[in-house]
Amino acid sequence: MRRTLSYLLWPGLLAGAIAVNAYGMSTDMPILWLNVSYFGLAALLFVLERAMPHEAAWNESDGQLWPDIGHTLLSKSAVQVLIVVPAITGIGALASADGASWWPRDWPVAVQIILGLVIAESGFYWAHRLCHEVRSLWRFHAVHHSVTRLWFVNTGRFHFIDTLISVAFGLGVALAFGMPQDIIVWVSAITAYIGLLTHANVEMRFGPLDYVFNTPSLHRWHHSKRLEEGNRNYGENLMLFDILFGTHFVSARRPPVDIGINEPMPATLGAQIVHPFRRGDIAPAEARA
Repeated sequence: MRRTLSYLLWPGLLAGAIAVNAYGMSTDMPILWLNVSYFGLAALLFVLERAMPHEAAWNESDGQLWPDIGHTLLSKSAVQVLIVVPAITGIGALASADGASWWPRDWPVAVQIILGLVIAESGFYWAHRLCHEVRSLWRFHAVHHSVTRLWFVNTGRFHFIDTLISVAFGLGVALAFGMPQDIIVWVSAITAYIGLLTHANVEMRFGPLDYVFNTPSLHRWHHSKRLEEGNRNYGENLMLFDILFGTHFVSARRPPVDIGINEPMPATLGAQIVHPFRRGDIAPAEARA
């Protein structure tokens, strides 16, 4: 029974969150229902992480709860929700009003969402990959990779500069393709759900889903200290571009429990925000190998 549940959890939780958001999009309170779907999913993961953890050791405190929450509030809320997304969706609404977009608005909404995910993924993938391969960008991305355990709370643990880069690439590409505002909202919502699931410390199995979506299994390899494992699986939501560009990595072995980086990272939120601006360039290979 537990094994069967482990196969059903990931698609079931994602489908449930999407269903709640779909209902919300049909009401006059879509933002309320988006929050219900997001925080409802987070609450379920909190329970599941304790009921059936992937790694029991990751349920032990690493002393980073408040920095994790602080980065989430600053990076995801202040930067992404309050500044970047409204700016991009506002411009997108103006572009749609002009009627200049080639976007296939007569297609079924579900198909438009899939198209939106693929288009946005091209930006997310290259933003993430460059943050691993370009020294000056890795300094900010290392804040996320400095975690020594994965759980749903550190989903939003990103330096705000790192978030700006990712959102600018992903939704910038979406805007360039004339993606309608409602599809941008859908892509953002699904990205948020998959982000929570990707970092969840819950025992789940994925099978062929590892070749379509960014699953927790793939992301655990991405947090490996070993460069040949960690510099893989850059996709935010989909594995399409990882497969196309040869960075997809999946193994029958169990992902490492000892994750993180082999370089100093301050323990407090304020110091972590300042840290990338103060140190010299460190190559990703030196930082993680």
